[in-house]
Amino acid sequence: MIHQYKLGGYNIVLDICSGAVHVVDDVAYDIIADFESRTKDEIVASLSQKYADEDDISEQDIAECYEQIVSLKNSGKLFTADTFRPMAGELKRKTSGVIKALCLHVAHSCNLNCAYCFASQGKYQGERALMSFETGKRALDFLIENSGTRRNLEVDFFGGEPLMNWDVVKKLVEYARSIEKEKGKNFRFTLTTNGVNIDDDVIEFSNREMSNVVLSLDGRKEIHDRYRVDYSGKGSWDLIVPKFQKFVKERGNKAYYMRGTFTHANPDFLEDIKQMLDLGFTELSMEPVVCASGDPSELTQEDKAVVLSQYEKLAELMLERDKQGKPFTFYHYMIDLKGGPCIYKRISGCGSGTEYMAVTPWGDLYPCHQFVGDEKFRLGDIWKGVSNTAVQDEFASCNVYARPDCHDCWAKLYCSGGCAANAYHSTGSVTGVYKYGCELFRKRMECAIMVAVARELGE
Repeated sequence: MIHQYKLGGYNIVLDICSGAVHVVDDVAYDIIADFESRTKDEIVASLSQKYADEDDISEQDIAECYEQIVSLKNSGKLFTADTFRPMAGELKRKTSGVIKALCLHVAHSCNLNCAYCFASQGKYQGERALMSFETGKRALDFLIENSGTRRNLEVDFFGGEPLMNWDVVKKLVEYARSIEKEKGKNFRFTLTTNGVNIDDDVIEFSNREMSNVVLSLDGRKEIHDRYRVDYSGKGSWDLIVPKFQKFVKERGNKAYYMRGTFTHANPDFLEDIKQMLDLGFTELSMEPVVCASGDPSELTQEDKAVVLSQYEKLAELMLERDKQGKPFTFYHYMIDLKGGPCIYKRISGCGSGTEYMAVTPWGDLYPCHQFVGDEKFRLGDIWKGVSNTAVQDEFASCNVYARPDCHDCWAKLYCSGGCAANAYHSTGSVTGVYKYGCELFRKRMECAIMVAVARELGE
């Protein structure tokens, strides 16, 4: 499978199944477009006529370029056949029963009242609750017991707002550190916070113990304060921005993400990214809103063209800032053209419900945080383990080849079939696809690859 596009002044050709990325001239680009549907003689004749006014492009040049493309095909770098289907699900079968990460919902409560919150202001359609130390301790023991020979284990302190249960977070980290050497494990912790309760203790402890922190900021004050308000309706921007700036500065300006959400109110989200940059933040992420159909914050079809344009302008801004010696990172544009995930990972996806699970304050297990509160997706609990094997089996079989809509998509080995939760909420099936999100993802990948190409070429 081939995907071709022009962006940033480059003619880019992706050979999907080999992973090869080619930057080519106009003649090669045109030959590749017709290579599988026309003969050599037909292509040479057609392009000779197209480039007749180009003094430096002869019929012989076109014929030689055609043979170079044949050589690339023969070497497995163009028009590579898809031989991966038999591997689908193999990685999950190999790692069956092995859990590597937990999302600990230490607080089903929040001190903000964000209108677009998929978690119902932290309650997840249920009751407000805080996780006890005993439940969290058991969750860590459960992870160790089910991690097999894996050494590196990941734990995300999540909510609601995890800082509302900060003492328990600290005790759980201290407990994990006390046993990791004995158990032959290495814990990597992440904290996701809205920033309201950040103080010196949070900063000092997090910068010592958290491998990553995710800080929620939607960018411009007027955008952020539109949705991210407290229970009296007051915006949180003025309160949290100075705290985030201090947090990031003392963290050494690394191992963090400013995580924003863009909605129908700001499809021009590049302006929010620029605001984050002006505030001194350089590790950035802006995510499309996840909400119920018909919600006022929902991205519309009219918004889509704006969003797609913003992704292109974002790529241009990144390259411009590179030249100025002021680079920044955008989470969705992080791509390694020479390596990246192995083919098994590309096929099998994120591992929700199998390698990764969410734990509620009561110790219930769910495939991921976006399924918490939906009883039919409850997998079991941290004391007895997984009992709902039917749902787990459904997630275990959830791979890119299990989604019919993905079969002819050029981006399938980049997204691995996409998010199961988004698919379910859009189509009612974890093997469906969220088509709106797919269009955004494909544009992000085109832009990410273009940025990587430009950086590789030093341009």
